Amino acid sequence: MAAFTGASSTTLISPPHLSRQCLASTRISGLKMVSFSNSGKSNLPVSFRRLQISCAAKPETVEKVCNIVKKQLALKDDVSVAGDSKFATLGADSLDTVEIVMALEEAFGITVEEESAQSIATVQDAADLIEKLCEKDSA
Repeated sequence: MAAFTGASSTTLISPPHLSRQCLASTRISGLKMVSFSNSGKSNLPVSFRRLQISCAAKPETVEKVCNIVKKQLALKDDVSVAGDSKFATLGADSLDTVEIVMALEEAFGITVEEESAQSIATVQDAADLIEKLCEKDSA
């Protein structure tokens, strides 16, 4: 699922010379899915041909990761853990991070390579990686 997100709402900016037939969008669960069709023509501007779309993990995956992180770090109920929460900010050291990754592997039935594990700094990073690995395993 792809989303274009702004500070307070989902937005999509389209060059004025593109017709409405070229761009179709649908709103699902608060995210905006966008598809481009141009009848096989390649007259899209360079900025649209190099469009990079960021995919976010499902909210239920983020929530499950948040709960696992809270449990692994023995955080009190009043401590807020969200997608943008950094493990270091929550008090995790390198050993805690390894234990979090191991708990995530067990909970989601995945294997995280060491190189990928080192790139995880936030709950959202972990959730995105989990979804990517789960998708890869199901393919």
